[in-house]
Amino acid sequence: MKMFQAQPGFVVQAFRFALDPNATQEHSLCSHCGAARAAYNWAVGWVEASWWQRRAEESYGIAEEQLTQWRPWSLPSLRKAFNEAKRTDPRFAAWWEENSKEAYSTGLANAAAAFDNYAKSKRGQRKGKRVGMPRFKSKRKARLSCRFTTGTIRVEAGGRHVTLPRLGAIRVHESAVKLLDRVRAGTARILSATVRHERGRWFVSFQAEVKRDLDRVARPDVAVGIDLGVKTLAVMADSTGEIRQIPNPGHYDVARKQLRRASRAVSRRRGPDRRTGQKPSKRWEKANAARNKVHHRVANLREDALHKLTTAVTAEYGTLVVEDLGVAGMLRNRRLARRIADAGFGEIRRQLEYKTRRRHATRIIVADRWYPSSKTCSGCGAVKAKLPLHIRTYACDACHLVIDRDDNAARNLAALAAAAGTGTGVAGDQDTAPAVSKPRGADQKTRTTRTRRKVSAGRAGGATLPHQRQTETRDRTQTEALTLW
Repeated sequence: MKMFQAQPGFVVQAFRFALDPNATQEHSLCSHCGAARAAYNWAVGWVEASWWQRRAEESYGIAEEQLTQWRPWSLPSLRKAFNEAKRTDPRFAAWWEENSKEAYSTGLANAAAAFDNYAKSKRGQRKGKRVGMPRFKSKRKARLSCRFTTGTIRVEAGGRHVTLPRLGAIRVHESAVKLLDRVRAGTARILSATVRHERGRWFVSFQAEVKRDLDRVARPDVAVGIDLGVKTLAVMADSTGEIRQIPNPGHYDVARKQLRRASRAVSRRRGPDRRTGQKPSKRWEKANAARNKVHHRVANLREDALHKLTTAVTAEYGTLVVEDLGVAGMLRNRRLARRIADAGFGEIRRQLEYKTRRRHATRIIVADRWYPSSKTCSGCGAVKAKLPLHIRTYACDACHLVIDRDDNAARNLAALAAAAGTGTGVAGDQDTAPAVSKPRGADQKTRTTRTRRKVSAGRAGGATLPHQRQTETRDRTQTEALTLW
């Protein structure tokens, strides 16, 4: 499927608003999200049925050309098959007309994307952690979400209500006039809307094509190095020699006392038990809602603080230098995982990247993951072989410089901006910084790691399961009815 490309001078931006639905509307929202989950589960079962059928036929010695055809997982194929089955399948026949077609399209599109990610991961064409087979979504654990791409999607006059297909006008918690004004002025066009239930309430996110003029930063000729930490959230040292420290608010640590009290209240109530089928009591549901409210408040405070920090930094400096931190590996440290997760290292870098390139057309330089920013002296460039974490003051043996460890790392990162002279500095430029070489072999990774399994040219699903072959990923017609469901 061809990706959407915004016209020149426009960017794709999301506008998110909290909803205040009444009881009837909330029931309809839950019904649409449940329909999306049901369609997703149907698509997963429909595609995998042909896999298991072929495996059963192979066990009986049936020839390859006589095996059941693979069922395609492309979105058009899933839509066609689902439209034929929804009127006769007892799982959908009685209630599928109650929801918008966009609800079922959401589930089918998610299933198609899941199978594509799985096939690409098996062939080694997808970065990151290996993706397994798509699994059925649980009614108890699945996130409630539904996306609307067609139909009536608009913000009503006054900015206090939004209209969605089959759901009608729903009141928003805060005024949506900022999106309404852009639409009326012709500087924004709504592309789609997604409703989601998270943090105890409903939200709607409008994906819009927005005309955005680049904002000039306050100090375009100044570069800043940002060193993230736990005790101090960020230490910023710019090319003029100024060093600033942003303390870590530690929202989760502040709320731990409230969470302990709320968790004890939940543990004293009669909760659900899947083994015996026991239903939770009303007092348990009330106590659990109170505990979740504390978690939601911590998440909102963290999100607000990170946005304020990244917005202020990107609006001031012309060049930003950050580290390529392995956050997933850092979270395996049981002593620091809670504080690292509370700080939000990965979210800080994500926000810095899109705010620099899309809003201000400034540069962001990512230092190599093994660049010894803390071990290198910012005065003479000497590199220490080792510098444990408990040593918070850097003392150079060559020039006898004594400086705080984090300040020294931030100054070294800021100095990389002068070395990284490539890149045009325009928005969207992906070649803004070359790889920084490692000055010493002692700073390289020394821990032995297991090599990844070599990707074979066999089936896309591996040797143990009858998954789709790499040469048969295109759509195929189904000529025989399958017997295994």
